[in-house]
Amino acid sequence: GLSATLQELEVTVMDARMCNNSRFWHGEITPTMICFQGRHKGSAPSKGDSGGPLVCGGRAAVAGVLSFTSRDPTDPFKPPVASSAVKHKKWIRKTLR
Repeated sequence: GLSATLQELEVTVMDARMCNNSRFWHGEITPTMICFQGRHKGSAPSKGDSGGPLVCGGRAAVAGVLSFTSRDPTDPFKPPVASSAVKHKKWIRKTLR
């Protein structure tokens, strides 16, 4: 079942070219997307995590929003993907005004 407690997962952002190669997402990743993987083997976002923040830095800045994963979230060849908040910064600021 789903956890009633907020969880966190330490991740590493992957190189976009690597994520887009034929072994991974095979060209489906756009420049506004961020691929990442759990730092611990087998750790990955799970059902219900879409829309959650991808946070980085000492001041916990939002870098992205979890968008999608593969059917098997622990598949090392289909890493989770977030939509980049940085790439949409102008739109976010304009919308929040």
